[in-house]
This record gives sequence, structure tokens and C-alpha cells, in this order.
Amino acid sequence: MPTDPPERVQEPVRDPADEAVQDEPNILVPRRRPIQERSRRKFQALLSSARDVLVEVGFDSFTCEEVASRAGVPIGTLYQFFANKYVLVCELDRQDAHGVIEEIERFAQKIPALDWPELLNDFLDHLADLWLSDPSRRAVWLATQATPATRATAAVNERELARMIASVLAPLMPATERQRRAFMADVLVHVAYSMLNFSVSAGSATGEDIHDATVTELKRMLTAYLWLAEKEAQVG
Repeated sequence: MPTDPPERVQEPVRDPADEAVQDEPNILVPRRRPIQERSRRKFQALLSSARDVLVEVGFDSFTCEEVASRAGVPIGTLYQFFANKYVLVCELDRQDAHGVIEEIERFAQKIPALDWPELLNDFLDHLADLWLSDPSRRAVWLATQATPATRATAAVNERELARMIASVLAPLMPATERQRRAFMADVLVHVAYSMLNFSVSAGSATGEDIHDATVTELKRMLTAYLWLAEKEAQVG
């Protein structure tokens, strides 16, 4: 029976973003990232299977063995990329953050035709739709709250997202100081994720659909927050 030729053993390949966080304590990144097409397919298959397993069984029952089995990949291959299940869920979180960053870049192309309330509404609508339509988003976010190391890694991913939001806000909030805009972008990301999680968890607990109402309140709260900050900067 024909088999695939063995892959050439290569030195571990690091993503530049991985290198940037190596000096931070307890940041969880893959052992290496694939460069050959066949390895990339295995890497993505593992991540796709990890999402499915996480949604189906939750993080407590989530195992690397089940992920590898679902992906049709030997467990040894999984461990070539991921040291443990904590690294796996952090890579899923990174994948989710990068998807949102790409969408923000698309929104940014509409500036200056788009003002910041419209930008905020579009961004929150997009995030809310993802959170509601893709259960793995919330499952991944909850999994990253499991340990200090996963929380620290998720914070790195959130900061990368916040940096993109801060850069988009710059031409829309010119009077606000750059340092404060950066801090406000951090707050915006953290509050948005926390409120979207609330919309799902509280709704499940009460049996009510409060997602749309929560998103409406989130928009009001963050719109007022950004508006007040810019007004204060203009006056001061």
C-alpha cells in the first residue's frame, strides 16, 4: 500500500509574533510552526479538531489524544507542535483574534467616510454575530481563563487586537492622547468580550434570549465612553 514520503526533519520555525512574547513569563505558543504544505495541513486539521472537541466536551474533558484521533494525526505529531492542551486552546484564541483584526482592517479602509460611532457599531455587530453563530468562540474564550498562563497568553492576543483598534481610532479621535487611546482600546476589547460572554451565560441560565439586548447596551456604554473621552480632550 503506497504511503506518503517522510517529511524532512527541519529546525523549529517560529512566527515573529511568537518570538516577541518569549520574554514574557508563562506565554504559551506552539513549539514550532509548519512551513511545508503537508505539515500545514496537519497543523490546521489539529486546530479544527480541537475546536470541535472543545465545543462538544468542554475544556475539563478536552484531551490531546482525542484531538489527534479526530484529526487523523499521530499523537506524536501533535506534540511536535503543541506541548499540551493549554497551548492548543491559546493558539485557537490567537486564530480568533487574528480573524477579528483582519475584519477591523477592512473597516479601517472606510475611514474617513466612517466616523467612530459607525465603526464601533460595525465592529460590535461583527463580534456579536461571530459570538452567537460560532459556539467555539465562547468555548475558546472560557478555556483561556483556566490558568494564569492561559490568561496571560489571551491577554497578549487581546493587546494585539487592541493595538489595531487604537490605530483605527487615531484619526477618528484626534484630540485624545495616544496613550489614553491605547488604554481605551484595551478597555473596549476586554469589556466587549466580557459582555458577550455574559449575553450567552446569563441567557442560558434564565432561558431568555438577551443577546441582542446586551449588544445594544454594550454599544450605548462604549459609545458614551469614547464620546466623553474625546469631548474632555477637546476641552482640556
